[in-house]
Amino acid sequence: MSATRSLPQVPAAGAPSSGAPAASSLRLWTNLWIIYVVWGSTYLAIRIMVETVPPLLGSGIRFGLAGVLLLGFLIARRGWRAVRPTRRQTVGALVIGMLLPGANAVVCVAEVDVPSGLAALLIAAVPLFVILLRAGARERIAPSSMVGVAVGFAGVGLLVLGGERPDGASLIGMAALVGGALMWATGSFASSKIDLPRDPFVSTGWQMLLGGLVITVVGVLAGEGGDVRPERFSTDSLLAFAYLLTFGSLFAYSAYIWLLQNAPVSKVATYAYVNPVIAVFLGWIVLEEVVSALTLVAATVIVASVAIVVRTESRGTAARTASRARSASASS
Repeated sequence: MSATRSLPQVPAAGAPSSGAPAASSLRLWTNLWIIYVVWGSTYLAIRIMVETVPPLLGSGIRFGLAGVLLLGFLIARRGWRAVRPTRRQTVGALVIGMLLPGANAVVCVAEVDVPSGLAALLIAAVPLFVILLRAGARERIAPSSMVGVAVGFAGVGLLVLGGERPDGASLIGMAALVGGALMWATGSFASSKIDLPRDPFVSTGWQMLLGGLVITVVGVLAGEGGDVRPERFSTDSLLAFAYLLTFGSLFAYSAYIWLLQNAPVSKVATYAYVNPVIAVFLGWIVLEEVVSALTLVAATVIVASVAIVVRTESRGTAARTASRARSASASS
C-alpha cells in the first residue's frame, strides 16, 4: 500500500495520460514491475517491522520523515514558494493524510497478528469500496462493475468468516484491515473533490508529513511511547523500516508518477490485482506463512473481481473520452 492517493481520473485507457510521447516498452515495463514488486512487498516489510517496532509510531515516523525528505528536496530545487500550500490546501492535505497514510497505519497495527499475504488480500478490496462510494454519490456505475463488487466482497467474507484463520489471525485484526481498505478508498475518492496542491509531488509530500504527524501523536496517546526501546529493535525490523521509507514511500511513487504521465491507465491500474499475488508469494517464501486452500480460493475470487472492475472502468473511461471527442468534433 502506497503513501499516496490511489489512481486518479486520467484520460483514455488506450492512450498515455498526457501529451508526452509514448514511452519505450522496456522503460514502461521496468516502472510497472517496480510498482508490482515494491508495493506488493511492503506488506511483508510491515510484518517484519512490527515484530519489534511499535506499529503506530513506526508508521507515523516513516511517513513524516518521507514527507520531510520529499518536501526538502522540492524546496532545494524550486524554493519554498513552489511548495507552500494555501490554508485550504493544508486542510485538504491533512484530511487525505489522515485517510491514506492513516489507512497504512491501520495495516501496520493489524499485521502484528495478521499474516502479510492475508492483509494484502483484504486491502485488495479498495477498488470495490471505491465503486460503492461512487454509487453512493449517484455516479453512473456499469452493471458489470457492480457484479465485480458483489463477487469481490463474497471473497472478502470468505477470508474473514470462512473457517480456521491462518497463523492465529484475529477477527479484530482482519476487520481492522477491511476498515483500512475503506479508509484508503475514501481518501482516494475524496482526493479529487478536496482542494489540494496541484503538483502531485508537493501534494504527496504534505499528505505524508501531516498524516505522519497525526499518526505519531495517536501512537503516543495510545501508549506506544513506553514501547520505544531501541536496544530491542531487531536488525530485520530496522531494515524493513528503511525499506518502507525509501522504496515504499519515495522510490516506488516516483515510478508511479512517471507511469501516470506515460502509460495507459488500464496498464497502471493492474497494480491493484498484482500486488496481492506478490504479497502472498513473498509471505509464503520469506516468512513461511501458511497459504490454505480456502485462502487460495478467496484470493482467486478477490483478484478476479478487482480485475473485472478495473477493466470495466477503464473501458468506460475510454468510451466517455471518445464520446466527448466526437461531440467536440461535431460542434466545431
